[in-house]
Amino acid sequence: MDTILTTETFLHRLSEMSVFVATGASGEAVGTIACEVLDDGEGHLRGMAVRTELHGSGLSNRLLERAEDELRMAGCKIITLDTTEPLNRAIRFYEKNGYRPTGKVGSFFGMPLLEYSKSI
Repeated sequence: MDTILTTETFLHRLSEMSVFVATGASGEAVGTIACEVLDDGEGHLRGMAVRTELHGSGLSNRLLERAEDELRMAGCKIITLDTTEPLNRAIRFYEKNGYRPTGKVGSFFGMPLLEYSKSI
């Protein structure tokens, strides 16, 4: 329910966050990322997704850079994100892009939710 948005949760997310959508040649959504400005100069990433057939194309990097630029322009000094252990590929991607585990672990529907951060 947190990752597959309903119309209501999508509209709620749009009201609180910047949402970026990459589109394909025929206008279909092929990737997304959302970000929001929190307190004390912290930005937070949410909902990064790229269609499987576009993994390795550089689209993920472009989406991440766009969200990081948005947070930098808003005055953020640190960016956080949360992920889960089964998302090994995502974890490697974020680590390659300078994100490091903070040691903070929450819960996401019974799975450990790992926080990562990056200073900008």
